[in-house]
Amino acid sequence: MSSEFTVVGEIGVRAGNGVALPILFSRDRPTEKRVLEFFTANIRNLHTRRAYMKAASELATWCEARSLGQLQDLQPVHIATYIEEMQWQRSIPSVKVHLAAIRALFDWLVVGQVMSSNPASVVRGPKYSIKKGKTSVLTADEASTLLESIDTKSIIGLRDRALIALMTYTFARVGAAAEKTRIEDVYTQGRRMWVRLHEKGGKLHEMPCHHKLEAFLEQYIRRASLANDPKGFLFRTTAGRSGGLTPRAMSQSDVFRMIRRRANDAGIKTKICCHTFRATGITEYLRNGGKLEVAQQMANHESARTTGLYDRRNDQVSLDEVERILI
Repeated sequence: MSSEFTVVGEIGVRAGNGVALPILFSRDRPTEKRVLEFFTANIRNLHTRRAYMKAASELATWCEARSLGQLQDLQPVHIATYIEEMQWQRSIPSVKVHLAAIRALFDWLVVGQVMSSNPASVVRGPKYSIKKGKTSVLTADEASTLLESIDTKSIIGLRDRALIALMTYTFARVGAAAEKTRIEDVYTQGRRMWVRLHEKGGKLHEMPCHHKLEAFLEQYIRRASLANDPKGFLFRTTAGRSGGLTPRAMSQSDVFRMIRRRANDAGIKTKICCHTFRATGITEYLRNGGKLEVAQQMANHESARTTGLYDRRNDQVSLDEVERILI
């Protein structure tokens, strides 16, 4: 780990390995070292690291504007005020993530004897209760239309169709499907194709493939000549306008742009995101007689309550009832 730091404007420092720290967390060497360890050694998930770094940076900016330049100056009333003000600008889930990030960072600093106490530990976050997720879902017809509309004459079309199908039929998160899946994670067992998903927290989750997904994956792997590269990524980026595949895995932003483009080409008006296919798959599974506890297992959720947030069957019931208003 590099010990060299350079000032970035007036808001922070940058370590030699590219990690930026706000000045609030870099007033002395023990503090900056401990904070840097929190973001690099303690947090392994890239997306969590980015979210927590953003939360820490925004808190530092808020403190600087109020002349709170030392960590020791922070009191519970300051954190409470910060969270209260943030509620007027952000959604409640975003505020809760910010508070969780601040608590975790300060706990780490307390254990490292950089701070004597955690000023965020006694601050209560806003209450948030949700019975239905906000993720938009597609109907079965819309999902079929989307898959069928993709031109599979090119390798890119075969890739996009296989990726969308994988997220739909296995309920896979986009990070597990696109960023981590390798060729060797698609394998045959008991005369059936299976896929091994690398989920959050280093958990491995294995799922048998739906017969359509199996066909889509076979066609893509064969046409792209990927079978001889078992350690390579399954879903890869393209090399400019050439249409060829690079060795690099698609990122979440790559997938998001791809699905929005494909949905637009298919004439789908629903504003979808990467998580849409996970929610769509779970909803259609339950709509056709599937059991919630099995859906929980398939989605690799810790709680059936989390799986229930993806169940959007009641949306159709509500629409049917609304149409009874014959005016």
